[in-house]
Amino acid sequence: MRWRSALAISFSAVILAAACAQTGTPSTSSGPSAGGSAAPSGGAAAFKRGDGGQLNILYWQAPTILNPHQATGTKDSDASRLILEPLASYGPDGKPLANGLAAEIPTVANGGVSADFTTVTWKLRQGVKWSDGTAFTADDVAFTFTYVHDAATAATTESSTEGVKSVVAKDANTVVVTYDAPNPNVYQYGVGYVSNGGILQKAQYAGCTGAKAKDCPADLKPIGTGPYMLDTFKPGDVVTYKANPNFRDPNKPYFKTVQLKGGGDAESAARAVFQTGDTDYAWNLQVAANILQPMISASTKGKMLSVYGSSVERILLNFADPNAAGDLRGEPSTKHPFFNGPDGLLVRKALAMATDRQTVANQLYGGGLTGKPGCNIITGVPDFESTATASFCASFDPVAAGKMLDDAGWKLGSDNIRAKNGIKLKLTYNTTVNAVRQATQAIMKTNWEKAGFGVTLLQTPAATFFTNTSPDGANHFWSDVEMFTNNSDPDPTSYLDGWTTKQIAQKSNGWQLGNYNRYSDPTFDGYVDQLRKETDPAKRADLIKKANDNLILNVVIIPIVTRTQVTSGISTTIKGNTPTGWDSEMYNIADWYK
Repeated sequence: MRWRSALAISFSAVILAAACAQTGTPSTSSGPSAGGSAAPSGGAAAFKRGDGGQLNILYWQAPTILNPHQATGTKDSDASRLILEPLASYGPDGKPLANGLAAEIPTVANGGVSADFTTVTWKLRQGVKWSDGTAFTADDVAFTFTYVHDAATAATTESSTEGVKSVVAKDANTVVVTYDAPNPNVYQYGVGYVSNGGILQKAQYAGCTGAKAKDCPADLKPIGTGPYMLDTFKPGDVVTYKANPNFRDPNKPYFKTVQLKGGGDAESAARAVFQTGDTDYAWNLQVAANILQPMISASTKGKMLSVYGSSVERILLNFADPNAAGDLRGEPSTKHPFFNGPDGLLVRKALAMATDRQTVANQLYGGGLTGKPGCNIITGVPDFESTATASFCASFDPVAAGKMLDDAGWKLGSDNIRAKNGIKLKLTYNTTVNAVRQATQAIMKTNWEKAGFGVTLLQTPAATFFTNTSPDGANHFWSDVEMFTNNSDPDPTSYLDGWTTKQIAQKSNGWQLGNYNRYSDPTFDGYVDQLRKETDPAKRADLIKKANDNLILNVVIIPIVTRTQVTSGISTTIKGNTPTGWDSEMYNIADWYK
């Protein structure tokens, strides 16, 4: 599906509301103002809390932690979403949706957003309780900001607090977010679970701030305000939940219990929903199209949820030395032996030129069934999508890539690997264990080797890859290139911040920050700094494109496939699920029913 213009998405609740205030035109609601979610077709009395039995969810990547601020994978963030809530979510239309702890979405028109875009006043729902029965207040929101913003916490959601001067509890039910300067992305802090995570209970996490955040026991058993509360958790295996008796909607959730089972693989997950009916919801069906499509077509038990958003399957290039000795391994102070230096950009461009996106998209993603050839890292909002990268991405030619290297003095050896000044173009290529990703690796290896690269393929279990503790994990990035999918909010400012110098993942921050590439470019940093301040929509769109082009044309990232944001299977008996391409797949699980 195609999204509306950037103005309609990123600025609808700010720019449009300001215009409405000036002309006297009434502004439209950004979402339900009370319940924050739709009732089932039978009406609010169609069911009561716990009327359903058990909801079975299958994530073939098993969660290992239930604190979204320490999560390093979607599996962890989504697993925590049943328990914890943000102030607001991003709905299917990319707009803020009041289905969280905020009573309404603040705008210029309703007085919640200041005319100069420096303050945002959030009115919170009243009478909300934590699952332990204690009162939720604005102090919990202010505390969560303090927790995330502290650099020593090394929160994976830290970029959402960039440029935020303070988050203050004005009273028990009001929170004021103040930015250092006018911020056109006024919902940077507060909206979206992927970038902001959930609100933590101050009483539970007070002893887990800063350096104490590491290995906090609460991360495995958080107390929340969401529709479900934790029953049992076996990290790397299974989470069981039970209905939260203190959830603010007395008739929700419908299911008495939920089991989120981890493990297996994407193909077996697809079979569990489409063929056997053993699960009600199967996440991330990254399955080869020739296997997936027949399952979908023949199924009477399940149906496919497929929604485009901002997800891109990409290859990251390492700018640090993944083989440096001792404590220097992967540190930004080291330099990659052939991705840096006088020929660094040329070598990176040769690798990109030898990358076959079309074959991957057609053979493995069904030519649009679950993905299409990708050229940009910023996608999903047409006004933000660059066209300047098109010819660069379309220049697939491994033979020409080899000639370009040869002309620069990178000569083929007897082992068919190019070398210059004693440095060989030998690289290791890491990704998760997944049939589609292994098939992608095989396609890349064949073509990269035609250009004269030596390629060693690595496969790491997802539970290991998406952690900040393993040497084989994405955060450490102790390989030359690695591949996975990630995504952004409708406004990509905080997402782009993940490639700035200050966000470099390294030993000193527990490998927890977002810049796994160790890329450092003052020009790129400047684009993101300007983006945080620029209020003119056209100029913001231009800055986003320039930042995107910097990453693509400098071959920091090689996009392969623009994937559907939601690529999941769901039982035909499940109702109330309205997928969004801009938030957690569990964002409206309180509304699911049979």
